[in-house]
Amino acid sequence: MADLTSILGGPWSPPPEKPIDPPEVQLLKAMLEAGLAEPKDPIEIDGKMHRFASGTKGAKGYDKSGWYIAFPDGIPSGRFGCWRLGIDHVWRADVGRRLTAAEEMANVRRVAEAKAARDAALERQHEVAAQTVDAIWTSAQAASPDHPYLKRKGIGVHGARVTGDGRLVVPLYDQDGTLSTLQYIDHDGGKLYHPGGQTGGKFWIVGAMDEPGALFVAEGFATAATIHEVSGRPVVVAYSASNLVPVTGILREIHGASQDIVIAADNDASGVGQRYAEQACAKHGARMVMPPELGDANDYAQAGHDLASLLLPPREDWLVPADDFAAQPAPIAWLVKHWVRAGALIMVHGPSGGGKTFVVLDWCLRMAAGMDDWCSNKVRPGSVVYLAGEGHHGLRGRVAAWKHHHQAGRLSMWLSRDGCDLNTPTGYAKVVEQVRMLPKMPAIIVVDTLHRFLSGDENSAQDTKTMLDACGALMREFSCAVLLVHHTGVSEEAQHRARGSSAWRGALDIEVSIVPSKNGSPMEIIQRKSKDAELAKTVYVRLEQVQIPGWKDEDDQPVTSAVISQEDAPVSEKKLGGKIDSHRKTFENAWWSSGCEERNGLPYLSRSAMVDYLVQKMDVGEASAKQYIKPSATGRPIADLLVAEIIEAFEHGWMVVDEAEASAMLIRKGER
Repeated sequence: MADLTSILGGPWSPPPEKPIDPPEVQLLKAMLEAGLAEPKDPIEIDGKMHRFASGTKGAKGYDKSGWYIAFPDGIPSGRFGCWRLGIDHVWRADVGRRLTAAEEMANVRRVAEAKAARDAALERQHEVAAQTVDAIWTSAQAASPDHPYLKRKGIGVHGARVTGDGRLVVPLYDQDGTLSTLQYIDHDGGKLYHPGGQTGGKFWIVGAMDEPGALFVAEGFATAATIHEVSGRPVVVAYSASNLVPVTGILREIHGASQDIVIAADNDASGVGQRYAEQACAKHGARMVMPPELGDANDYAQAGHDLASLLLPPREDWLVPADDFAAQPAPIAWLVKHWVRAGALIMVHGPSGGGKTFVVLDWCLRMAAGMDDWCSNKVRPGSVVYLAGEGHHGLRGRVAAWKHHHQAGRLSMWLSRDGCDLNTPTGYAKVVEQVRMLPKMPAIIVVDTLHRFLSGDENSAQDTKTMLDACGALMREFSCAVLLVHHTGVSEEAQHRARGSSAWRGALDIEVSIVPSKNGSPMEIIQRKSKDAELAKTVYVRLEQVQIPGWKDEDDQPVTSAVISQEDAPVSEKKLGGKIDSHRKTFENAWWSSGCEERNGLPYLSRSAMVDYLVQKMDVGEASAKQYIKPSATGRPIADLLVAEIIEAFEHGWMVVDEAEASAMLIRKGER
C-alpha cells in the first residue's frame, strides 16, 4: 500500500465530530437570536405552553409576552414567539445529520398535529377564561382617582376598576361586545392579561361616538385616556402594537370607509409601534400621528408638550382669496429639468426592445452619480431606488457600461433582486420596509416594468386603482417621485400610448413615449403629457456600444452593452412644426367633405372618408391615399396628427381629442 503520510502531512485521522448542544440549549439560542430575553425558568421540552418575560417592555419585564412550546418525541421541535412583537418562529433541533424523508414527514405531521392540539387547548382556555373574567369584572369595584397608577399617569378613571388586591383592571371586548379577557395593572405599571384569555383583535373604547369626527386608536389604556382627555374624542385601546392592524380592520368594517381613523403610534426605540401603525394605515386606510420624541402620547403630554396640536392640528382655511393664492410663487421642482419632476407620478412607455430602460437608467444614473446635465437639461443629484422585475443580467451590464463610459464614482442607487406585487399589502410592506432601511431616502423610485409589479390585470380599472394607490402611498411615505416603465400596445396605432386601462394616463403627472430607431433614424423621446408645465421639446438619441472593462463571456470574448448619446433632430422633424397647421387643415377639410360626423361630442372622420377626400379633392391616387393614412407614414397628416395628440384612433377612423382644435371645428360647424 502506498505511503500517504508525505502527502497528508502526517497520519490521517477522521475529523472531530461537531459537538451538538442539547435541544433545550438549541431552543434557548434560537430564542435569543430572535431578540427575545432568556426565560427566568429553565427551558422545558414537554409539549406544554410556557410564558416568559421576553424583555420587550422595559427593563423590569413586567408582562410575560414571550411564549414557547416544544415536543420531545422523535426529533424535538416546536414554536416560540412574542405576542407584543408579533414574532412566531418554528423551531427544530439539530441532531447532527440530515433527516430521512420519513423523519421529515413525521416531523411535519407532528408539528401540524401539535399545532391543532394547541389551538384546541387554547380555545378551551379562552372559553374558561371568558367565564372567569366575566365574574371578576362584574364583582370589581370602580377605581378611585387616587389609585397610584392613575395618579402617576395623570389620568382619570374612565371606567377602570380595581381587584381585591388593589390592582387596576381594564376589559378587552370582541367585535360583538362580548368580554374576552382582562388586563391587570399594578401600582408600578406592570401589566398582565388574565391567563388563557384571548387578546388578538380585542379592544376597549374610552369615550363614545356621540358626535362625528376622528376616532383614535392607541396601544395602552393610559395613552388612550390621555388622548381622550386632551381631544374629547373617543379612543380605542388596542393593548399592543401587533393588535393595531386587526383592531383597525374591525373599526373600518364597523364604521365604514368615510370614518376618519387616526392611529396614535408609540415612538419606541425599536420602531415596533410605528411599523405596526403604518401597516394598519396602509391596509385599512387610516392615518397616523406619533410623538416626535421617544415615548407615547402620555409621556409627551406629561413632559409639557402640546399634545392637542399634535393630535388635532389647526386646519387652514379651505377657501382662500385668489389674490393670496397667487401672491407666492410656486416653482416646479425638477429632478431632470422639463422631464422628471420631483414628487410626481411619471410613466415612460415604449415597445419591447425599444430602449425605454436605457433612457430611464440614463436619467437615474446621472442623478445617483451627482451629474448635473442630461441633453442640456439640468439634473438635480438624488438617491434612486430601482425596482427591477426582470432582465437583471442585462441590467447589470448596462449599469457597468454606463459607469465606465461616464467615469462615474460610487452611485447613490439601490436595485431590487426581483419583482413583487406592489399593489398588495404584503408587497407594498416589503418595499416600504426595505426602503426605510437605506441610509438615504430616495428622490425617485422606479418600477421597471409595471406588469412585473402589478397583481391583476392592467386593463382592469380596479387593479389599476390599487396600483395607483400604492404608488401614491410611496410618494407620500418618502416624499419622492415614482416612475413606471410600461409597454405600449401591439398595433401601429397604439405605439404612441401606454398599454392597458385609460386610468393610467389620467393619473399621470408626466407621460413620455420612447419611439425606437427605424431605418437608421435616431430614437425619439417624446413627452406626451406634462400636467403643470409646457411640454418639453422632443429629444433624439442613439444607443452607443460600450465595451465593459474586465468582462468576458463564456468564450472569453469581451462583453458589451450600450449607453445613450444625444443626436440632432432629423431635418424632416425640424420642419414638422410648420407642417402641423397644413395637416390640421387637410383633416378639417376632409371632415367637412364627409358631413361633419361626431362621436362622443367630438369631430370624427372615418378612414374611408379620408381616402375619398384625398382621391377626389386632392388628386391623390387611391393606392397612395391608403398609404397616406397609415400611422407609420411619418410626415403625412394622420401620422403627424397622432404624434401631436391632436387626434386619436377611434372605431374605424379618428376622433379629434385636442380641446382647442375640437372646439374650433364644432363652433364653425354650428355657425354654418
